[in-house]
Amino acid sequence: MKALLRKSGGLAVAIAAAVAGWLAFFPPELLKVGDGYAAKIVCSNVFLAGRDPEVVLAEDVQAPGHPLLKFVSVSVDPDQQAVTARIFGFAAPVRAVYRPGVGCTVTAGRTMQALAAPAPENAAGGTAAAPQSPDIAWPEGSKAEIDPAFQKLADDPGLAGPGMRAVLVIKNGRLIAEAYGRGFDRGTPLLGWSMTKSVTAVLVGLRIADGQMDPEKANLVPEWSGDERARIKLADLLAMQSGLSFNEDYGDVTDVTRMLFLESDMASFAAAKPLESAPGSRFNYSTGTTNLLSRLWMQTFDGPAAALAYPRQALFGPLGMSSAVMETDASGTFVGSSYMYATAQDWGRFAQFLLYDGHWKGRALLPKGFVEYMRTPTAASGGDYGSAQVWLTENGVRPGTGNFPHDTFWMLGHDGQSIMVAPSLRLAVVRLGLTPGGSGYDVLKLHTEVIAALD
Repeated sequence: MKALLRKSGGLAVAIAAAVAGWLAFFPPELLKVGDGYAAKIVCSNVFLAGRDPEVVLAEDVQAPGHPLLKFVSVSVDPDQQAVTARIFGFAAPVRAVYRPGVGCTVTAGRTMQALAAPAPENAAGGTAAAPQSPDIAWPEGSKAEIDPAFQKLADDPGLAGPGMRAVLVIKNGRLIAEAYGRGFDRGTPLLGWSMTKSVTAVLVGLRIADGQMDPEKANLVPEWSGDERARIKLADLLAMQSGLSFNEDYGDVTDVTRMLFLESDMASFAAAKPLESAPGSRFNYSTGTTNLLSRLWMQTFDGPAAALAYPRQALFGPLGMSSAVMETDASGTFVGSSYMYATAQDWGRFAQFLLYDGHWKGRALLPKGFVEYMRTPTAASGGDYGSAQVWLTENGVRPGTGNFPHDTFWMLGHDGQSIMVAPSLRLAVVRLGLTPGGSGYDVLKLHTEVIAALD
């Protein structure tokens, strides 16, 4: 019996060693995606937002995520400004590196062209970004002009929702309500997730204004030459109707998770997808499409330095968005689909810019009518999506129904990020947080109550 037990014990040890070796040298892609996600989120929140890494790991990565993420640990290298994540303490290590001006990038052992490129001039340094004056009214400064009726709504937990990190109400160019969740304040840069797509659309609009891009242009990507993808127009990419295949499902290894956490060149990954429908004929919400848009507008410059500097030079600087940082992938292309950090007040400045049709301080930055173009419904989406990276429906509600004006549109992001823009009311509502879709929270209740309070 003892001999049998010894043999069984030895077999168990051998199996455990074999499994450990398999995980160490041939980890499944799901584990690498999980570690990439953890490294990226912790890195950005530590070096951009100044938050505690263990708090970020627990609250932002593990609590709302896949059960396997409970087994992920992170180590922070302050000298190298990097974060490494490992599942089970040793398996599938993934490193994310911070660089001022372009945020954190998942390396996954690949060449970091982004690190070799020069940092943008006057780059924001996350927590080192200059604060707006608290003595000057927003948007020039950070001082809110509180209206008690709207502040009451922003402070209502039932309207702000679980995991709320910031709520702002903007009316007639004034910040009239402002609330923050515990541990967050007006100086905390917050991730917009897919609200970043609307920022990318505006950057494309700025390049159109510069005469460098044309919505009707086709033959956009050299790899598409000679096949049906050459028919895809810039307008098709903006409207999410390119016809390219892309799986946007989260929670497993799909196109979107592979691209965001395993691929060094996200735009090339998206561009390599085959055509599954005729360009312009079918709506397919695709994070890959927006990263391809990022590469296209960046390629209108002579070199990476000018392209990397452009968002701050042409958009963030003029609007006073001193905290805003768009992050790049390892190839040096902005991840314009998902990775922009900015304070709630700076997200509000972006909303204010769209409220006034791309004007700032009386100066038109975007082509005339471009914001209207952004929110013009597309036939391919059945009216759910605009012509340039904004939503025309939220939780089944469309403009012109309930108390929502006909010109309402939304910027929406993963885990409860939302900006409602209603130009005819000169009203915007910013809501940022960590609120997974299964929570049952409906941000439309907040929007409805804010609009009702205008009467």
